[in-house]
This record gives sequence, structure tokens and C-alpha cells, in this order.
Amino acid sequence: MRSIDPKQVSPAQLQGYLQSAVAPRPIAFASTIDANGKPNLSPFSFFNVFSSNPPVLVFSPARRVRDNTTKHTLENCRQTKQVVINVVNYAMVQQASLSSTEYPEGVNEFVKSGLTMLPSDIVKPYRVAESPVQFECKVNDIIALGENGGAGNLVICEVVKIHVGENILDENGHIDQYKIDLVSRLGGNWYSRSNQGLFEVPKPLTTLGIGVDQIPEHIRNSTVFDGNDLGMLGNVEALPTREEIDTFVKEHFAVKGVLSADDRKLQHELAKEYIGKNDVASAWKVLLAQ
Repeated sequence: MRSIDPKQVSPAQLQGYLQSAVAPRPIAFASTIDANGKPNLSPFSFFNVFSSNPPVLVFSPARRVRDNTTKHTLENCRQTKQVVINVVNYAMVQQASLSSTEYPEGVNEFVKSGLTMLPSDIVKPYRVAESPVQFECKVNDIIALGENGGAGNLVICEVVKIHVGENILDENGHIDQYKIDLVSRLGGNWYSRSNQGLFEVPKPLTTLGIGVDQIPEHIRNSTVFDGNDLGMLGNVEALPTREEIDTFVKEHFAVKGVLSADDRKLQHELAKEYIGKNDVASAWKVLLAQ
């Protein structure tokens, strides 16, 4: 067995060991606002429930390993003492992942990830309408665990109101664990789907994805694509060039056939097939082909 002294490995290596071994971890999809009312949305997998009376959730926005900076979520919690923690299920996992992209301060991750801002009843931050359970919380305390990159900050949240989707309840009014279809984080790109097993979600680009808001309207509003499809389409740095699209069409007979049918739905369905194979680049070429 390999023995590791935490002080003898880099923070990134240590983080990798911890995240891969202490798993699966539930995901806190934290919605906050800054002092000027600008919304922010980001997922955190250092998260759990720690008390039921009073109801207390704790999540930890760690200092960035690469440059020791803090995240907007942490700063907003310090300023406003409020947060909404939304749970993440499989239907929205790609959009939640896209929202973790390091967009500049002031960029609305709700818009970029294609998720719906829903006003809260008690606190000021918005809820994620697509989330099956939403916890409105006041921040009771923030405990810094260190000053170096990778150090956590325990945000201790007391739940002041809970919203539960009717569609995930059983006949007795309890949350059905199959219907809620929760996902959790492991190490690297790995996630776990509670009622099925492991799957991968590529980490968002170090450069900025275009975001769901930059996807053409006829694609965003298509009945063919779900939220996960849109999240994957939005997590590309740039759209293919016309030359790349034309070359792709010439080399793929199926694309030519769909284009000759002049049926946008068929075009979307073919693109969805490529998305299902994690080939988003080809999906975009199909969607933009003429």
C-alpha cells in the first residue's frame, strides 16, 4: 500500500486523492447574489446535511488551488448572508457543470447555463427552477480552514424554506429516490447517478464556453434537445468554421441525406445522436450545415 504524507505532495495531487477516495459526494448548486443584486450560480461537491433540528446544510467553496483566489459564491455569502442550495439531478447535470465555468464577475451563470431564475419566498438569491429540491438558507457562519490554495471555507447554512417538486414524490408524499434521480461527484470527470451508476462529464473548458445563451434560438427551443444536450452544446469555446462544416458534410452521407430532406427536426435528431456519442464538435457541424 502506498503511504502519502500530505505535506510532501502538491495541493493538486492531494486534492485528487481526496476527491477520488471520499466519494460519491452530493452536489450543492449554490445560488447567491452580490451586494448590488447580481446573481451567481455554481456547483460545489464539498457538501452535506449536518443537522435536522435546526435544519443545517454545510458546503465549502475552497480557495482555488492554482492561484489562491476565492470564488464569487464565497464573497456573496459574506456580503449578503443568504444562499439557495439547489440539488442536482441527472436531467440538469450538464448545465450544472457548465455553470462552473470561470466566467468573469457579473456574468449571469443562469443565462450561460440555460437555467431558469425563480424568485425565492424568503431570501433574495434566486432558485433554480429545474432543480427538484431547493433550500432557501440564511448563512449562520463562515469558517475559514486555511489561507492557502485548496483551503476550504465552511458555509454553515440554516434552511428557512424548502421547495420540493410534486413530480418526485411518492403516493405518501415522500421523496422517491428513483424519481429524484440525484447525481454525485467523484474524482476527475466521474459522476454517479444514484439509481444507475458511474458516468463521465468532461470538465468545463479552461477557456470560456460560449454558453447556452449563444446557441441559436431554433436549437434552444427545439423539442429534440434536453437541458443536458444544451449544456454540452454550450460548453464549446467556438463554433466550427464554414470550411469545417462543408468538409464534414462532404464526408458524411447521412448528413447529406438529412439536408436534402429539408427537415430541421431530422437535422436536430441527427445532431442529438452525435451528442449521445460525446461528439459535440460533429453535432455542431450537423446543426450549422445548410
